[in-house]
Amino acid sequence: MNWVILIIAGLFEVGFASCLGKVKETSGSEMYWWFGGFLACLTISMLLLIKATETLPIGTAYAVWTGIGAVGTVLMGILVFKDPISFWRVFFICTLIGSVIGLKAVSH
Repeated sequence: MNWVILIIAGLFEVGFASCLGKVKETSGSEMYWWFGGFLACLTISMLLLIKATETLPIGTAYAVWTGIGAVGTVLMGILVFKDPISFWRVFFICTLIGSVIGLKAVSH
């Protein structure tokens, strides 16, 4: 169950990074709504990460959490923020995904 909690925590990390991207693109009251989303996602992500590390090794949990966040944020950047896509970006995203899967496979 804690692996599911960890995955959800990683998705909220993608949420807070995406909200942060929207904060810099907006102004006025809309900016504050995105900043509120950032704070909410950040808080939820951290609380879920803490919960997951009650039974998972901290090093593995943190690496998986940041891996999910990194891959998700890059994909959000490409799909939502129109960041450039290249062979090397896709290659390294794939190696990161492989590393996260490998960490889960070797964790007790």
